[in-house]
Amino acid sequence: MSAPSANVARYLPELAASAPGFDAIRIVGDDGVATVTLSSVELNREADAWAWRLQRAGVRRGDRVLVLVRSGLPLIAAVFALFKTGAVPVVIDPGMGRASFLECVRRTAPSFLLGIARGLVVSWIFRGMFQSVRKRILVRGGMTARIATCDITPFPTAPTSEHDLAAILFTSGSTGAPKGVRADHGMLEAQVRLVREAFGVESGEVDMPLLPIFALFNPALGMTTVVPRVDPTRPLALDPAHVARTVIANRVTNSFGAPVLWAKIAEHCNANDITLPSLRRVLMAGAPVSPAVFAAMRRACPNASLHSPYGATEALPVATIEAAEVLGSGETPGTAAVTLAGRGTCVGRPVSGVEVRVIGIVDDSIANLSETRAASIGEIGEIIVRGPVASRSYDNLPEADASAKIPDSNDVWHRMGDVGYFDDAGRLWFCGRKAERVVTSGGTLFTECIEPVYNSHPAVHRTALLGFGKPGSQRAALAVEPMPESAPHDSAARRALARELRELAAATPGAPDIRVFYFVEKFPVDVRHNAKIHRLRLARDLARTPGIELDLR
Repeated sequence: MSAPSANVARYLPELAASAPGFDAIRIVGDDGVATVTLSSVELNREADAWAWRLQRAGVRRGDRVLVLVRSGLPLIAAVFALFKTGAVPVVIDPGMGRASFLECVRRTAPSFLLGIARGLVVSWIFRGMFQSVRKRILVRGGMTARIATCDITPFPTAPTSEHDLAAILFTSGSTGAPKGVRADHGMLEAQVRLVREAFGVESGEVDMPLLPIFALFNPALGMTTVVPRVDPTRPLALDPAHVARTVIANRVTNSFGAPVLWAKIAEHCNANDITLPSLRRVLMAGAPVSPAVFAAMRRACPNASLHSPYGATEALPVATIEAAEVLGSGETPGTAAVTLAGRGTCVGRPVSGVEVRVIGIVDDSIANLSETRAASIGEIGEIIVRGPVASRSYDNLPEADASAKIPDSNDVWHRMGDVGYFDDAGRLWFCGRKAERVVTSGGTLFTECIEPVYNSHPAVHRTALLGFGKPGSQRAALAVEPMPESAPHDSAARRALARELRELAAATPGAPDIRVFYFVEKFPVDVRHNAKIHRLRLARDLARTPGIELDLR
């Protein structure tokens, strides 16, 4: 029977039994050297101690528990303890904004709150949004040394089935309010398997996750978790020198993080003649990875395979591409040239076991797959996926299910909310978010087909395609976030840079003639990756602001 083995918490005691002396987690100091190390046995004891405490507090199988603890050891121990009890951890990104956070709590309706003192205080101040919480459980610091050395009775792992709800995880909310994704144990199990297969992860590796939640995969993958000093509420404030020291001191072999973070790390390494030779693999996700970032990372991590996995909270991984295919080699051209020509960003081939299709773009809900039209090769359409890593529903959001899920017999397709196309080599190309496309009277413009062209200008950090007015007659404009050292400081300089950008696009076949430009010091971006631009919010903010409009000459 599969039920007793479906609980992903089983990987922790299995790791403790098979490799008792293995370093399961290392917490590092400013110099990157571990100040606290727990073996697999000690981490399993830690999780068991948490599980017994949760059970004494009344937590039972199926209960929803809001987890407001610090990243690293507390997060790993708390979530695995909840998995062991069969309870459902509710994990909400710190820093998503107070209003969004409180609405996520209210809608998810947790029965318990497991958190640090500050989290408990917030729950009392905004008690109206925490009405479902029956009990608050305080998490104090400094428990590790006491728990890990104690003789803890093993906690019996709840025999959950693959269809039982394992956790509620939240989307980043880049094009709307964050949504709770129902992840069952079968989905998490499939993610572990596909991550191992798609990227060749081996037991005994050392991982440094720059997105804290990805540390939860490591006990199942048999990897050591190295916890760097990165504030999850302010990821872009990370010290690249500290990250480099951490990689070197711990001989890190694997890491997952947003491309904007790795761009910062690579810039530091390349400027200071530092290389990170222990890295075998770097996964960069959360936003498209530019060819320039791939090239910079190649110099900083000479022995690493550099991947850009494509997916979402609702379905991950879906597809992946490696730097060699993007940058090309010798006489073999890479996909970068196509991206700079305005045809989107290649995200590679679908991973084994995940089915990906591109259908004609539909803004309304789709009642059945039979109502869709398959897009032809090279035709930009809406990306949909199904497979064991794709969630079947959101939590308490029937309207979101109606708009993002497509029934198909006994299965469900997830609408990624993205647009793209397949090329004749079977590779998937990403052209942007469906909600952020700009529909003018002359045709439809897609963000990832427009922005990379302008982003290639040396004075530009990033750009954002914006649309003003009603779809079908929208006016296209481009918001520009300049490089800090190249930012134009007066209207004449801004107009001159706008002309250069227009001339750059004019030299690109098929690029639209955008004549309205806005210059913005900092774009609004998601907290999780610091990379997904909130284009719809940016358009609302600039709607009443006059941009720089160039004449037809």
